[in-house]
Amino acid sequence: MPTLIVFALVGLAAQLVDGALGMAYGITSTSLLVFAGINPATASASVHLAEVGTTLASGASHWRFGNVDWKLVLKLGVPGAIGAFLGATLLSALSTENAAPFMSGILLALGVYVLLRFSVRPPKVATARTSPHGARFLSPLGLVAGFVDASGGGGWGPVSTPALLGAGRTAPRTVVGSVSASEFLVALAASAGFLVGLGHEVLAPSTIGGLLIGGVLAAPLAAWLVTRIPTPVLGSAVGGVIILTNARTLLRAADASGAVTAAVYAVILVLWALAIGAAVTRLRRSRTEDAATPVDQEQPVSTG
Repeated sequence: MPTLIVFALVGLAAQLVDGALGMAYGITSTSLLVFAGINPATASASVHLAEVGTTLASGASHWRFGNVDWKLVLKLGVPGAIGAFLGATLLSALSTENAAPFMSGILLALGVYVLLRFSVRPPKVATARTSPHGARFLSPLGLVAGFVDASGGGGWGPVSTPALLGAGRTAPRTVVGSVSASEFLVALAASAGFLVGLGHEVLAPSTIGGLLIGGVLAAPLAAWLVTRIPTPVLGSAVGGVIILTNARTLLRAADASGAVTAAVYAVILVLWALAIGAAVTRLRRSRTEDAATPVDQEQPVSTG
């Protein structure tokens, strides 16, 4: 029972982050599971099986709040499912010794990307509630994002959401909602790949059940928070957590000395603090500029 509660709390926190940012459920949950000593392939498989339920709940919640473009979901999600199945098959074939640094390396890179994305270059703002992108852009994006997601234990959101936001042609709430909804297809395909490659015997019901319960409980709140929470600050904070947890795994794999480990942690903490500070400063400056912008006054109609 205590184990179930712990994993439920992990799933709840990860889903709150994922629903608000459109990313990071997988990389947050998998990072913590690997940090706790769970086999990388088993960790990714457990997370993706739990995501079958959490992404369904998340997609339904975003649909209820009007955040989903179903054409975008299909054009992105179907190639994503193909990539996810291939990624799960690859990770299942790797030995535990090789899989741990491989997965942590991908997760660390994604953590750096999330940190820099939200602290240095926040996503552009657009207002279109449907995506103008076609299959030529969305199919390769979905294929790569799905492969990275399954083979690295997460990455669907960190790869696909910034790409869509960076294009600046779709409203952020539509991007987040559609990416969250399409992740259901990715989770299904990845789970199938892991079950084929690993079998069900290595999977712990308490891990999967805890992640699922926490994620489902958090999904409605996360869908509401997407329009309320300051995403630059949250994204920077989450990126730092992901970097720290996966740096530990990589340092252990490299047999780094205590002095080297301490130095790396110190550098990460300093850079993390600077990134959060930059995000807060940018957010305050933006709010100050918005408050100082005069509201357009109605001009008298000329009769002459």
